[in-house]
Amino acid sequence: MSANRCKLAAVIACVAMALPQTSIAAEEKAVKASPKERIIIQVSDADPKKWNLALNNAKNVQTDLGADKTEIEIVAYGPGIEMLKADAIVANRIEDAVASGVKVVACENTMKAQKLGRDDMHKKIDYVNAGVVELMRRQQQGYAYIRP
Repeated sequence: MSANRCKLAAVIACVAMALPQTSIAAEEKAVKASPKERIIIQVSDADPKKWNLALNNAKNVQTDLGADKTEIEIVAYGPGIEMLKADAIVANRIEDAVASGVKVVACENTMKAQKLGRDDMHKKIDYVNAGVVELMRRQQQGYAYIRP
């Protein structure tokens, strides 16, 4: 092999080894740049006890770490969507959670399947097309996953 080819091979090897490290360094920098603790909570049960547990988990995280230092999202789909209706047993707790900075979202796929419209739902919640996709994407973004 000629000297030029050896040099080229060495440069390519160095670049190839540096790329993954650069990606890791960029990810670590992004995590350090976001000082907030981030969690995503899944609720796919219509059980008020599960909803109260999820809401308690969110409140406890905010109390322990500080509401201003956390990003909390609760995603409801499947049977869990029942607890996001305007007349749900936990409606007042949903209102309190949203007021404290917790993002509560309903799966529109589930709503369509159950023939629910936004008029049926709690007025303070948000919506996502697919609850499971929201869970997946948030985990890819570094959110801790909780399922009470």
